[in-house]
Amino acid sequence: MLPRTLFRTVAFAEAVTWTLLLIGLFLKYVTHTTEVGVSVAGGIHGFVFLCYGATAAFTWINQKWNARTGLLAIVSAVVPYATIPVEKSLDRRGLLAGDWRLAAGGEEPHGGLEKLQAWILRYPIRAVAIVLVGVAGVFSFLLFMGPPDTWFS
Repeated sequence: MLPRTLFRTVAFAEAVTWTLLLIGLFLKYVTHTTEVGVSVAGGIHGFVFLCYGATAAFTWINQKWNARTGLLAIVSAVVPYATIPVEKSLDRRGLLAGDWRLAAGGEEPHGGLEKLQAWILRYPIRAVAIVLVGVAGVFSFLLFMGPPDTWFS
């Protein structure tokens, strides 16, 4: 899977989960019919949100984006549906083009982040397993913490 395809897919999934979450919020706060939508959609959205952040960071390293572009890509997940125009803009400017430059037979990695990315690209099954365990760990911790509006009260 090329960087463009991965980024585009996860950016779209993040926007879809915003829709699910907004429907859940509508059902809870406008129709007062159920809180299940927020519980289920909130969990799904949270998981995809974390996956999007990891994907944006991974793509940032591969594509050698400047800090402003990389941070914009990551922060766009906070605003409903913003990942879509950000993805379109990055694609239009050619910032998602190309292959994984640090994959086996590619460029020599420099620095810790590039060395980590090169390892991930060379051992993708191990890496995906580790990332999923890590994301699941963060996700579980956030579930333990409860809804974000209760963290500081």
